[in-house]
Amino acid sequence: MKIKYNSPVILTYSIGAICVLAFCTPWILRHYFSSPAQLSFSNPIFYLRLVSYIAGHVSWNHLIANLTIILLVGPLLEEKYGSATLLEMILITAIATAVFNALLFSTSLVGGSGIAFMLILLSSFSNIRAKDIPLTFIIIAVLFIGGEVVSTLKIDRISQFSHLAGGLIGAGYGFIRSGRR
Repeated sequence: MKIKYNSPVILTYSIGAICVLAFCTPWILRHYFSSPAQLSFSNPIFYLRLVSYIAGHVSWNHLIANLTIILLVGPLLEEKYGSATLLEMILITAIATAVFNALLFSTSLVGGSGIAFMLILLSSFSNIRAKDIPLTFIIIAVLFIGGEVVSTLKIDRISQFSHLAGGLIGAGYGFIRSGRR
């Protein structure tokens, strides 16, 4: 039996995120692996940070929580949609979330939580049929959105915005992609 690199986008992201946390100093994490707190189109690092923040995590627990979801759901979606399409979804989710966060808030984002929640909601579309909305999607959306709205009432360092943005983008992709079949 041999080991297969079965999900190149998800595995590359996961290995990259592990390496970032293992080998980067807090200064590097803060300056290169957190989303921009404001729009700065003239700064080349701004464009890197629109995507690189999804590889940065504040702790091993944070990384493991995100990778548990991403490694569980991601390979199935990569098989279904293809590597290029899943990479497109991840990049658009990361960029859109970072830009909206910079427009609406003065804080940076760090971690792949938005990607994890995009994958969760996208996965509920895996067996969608024409003109049908899966009940699993409705339940997941209610639980997810309800939980995130309740979580916004707590004072913590978790960005519920990135979770909601990722989930909404995943739901949108699910609707768009299912309509193309």
